[in-house]
Amino acid sequence: MADEELEAIRRQRMAQLQAKHGEGPNNQQREEAKQRDTEMRNAVLAQVLDQSARARLSNLALVKPDKAKAVENYLFQMTRCGQLGGKISESGLIEILEKVSQQTEKKTTVTFNRRRVMDSDDEDDY
Repeated sequence: MADEELEAIRRQRMAQLQAKHGEGPNNQQREEAKQRDTEMRNAVLAQVLDQSARARLSNLALVKPDKAKAVENYLFQMTRCGQLGGKISESGLIEILEKVSQQTEKKTTVTFNRRRVMDSDDEDDY
């Protein structure tokens, strides 16, 4: 009897902790959906890219995850539209990287506002 009560208390406490940290059934479903999406993306990339291109893309993902995600999205869009004729080599991926970089390139400008401050020492110069 004590074991059953103890197990019921454990289950109740676990449910409270999961609810507190947002780990309910909905969150678990989201995690499973995210995992399926990741597996699907990896499968498509394996079909579309050769080994050297995948290595380059994974290295890019370590350094610039946003740019790697943009390249992946570009590849998925090309795949859906049927624009890919075969596996993309590393040189083909470099071309795609250049296209994505040009599209996402941010132009920055720097302006300087120079103001001359008049000191008592400066008055002699005028």
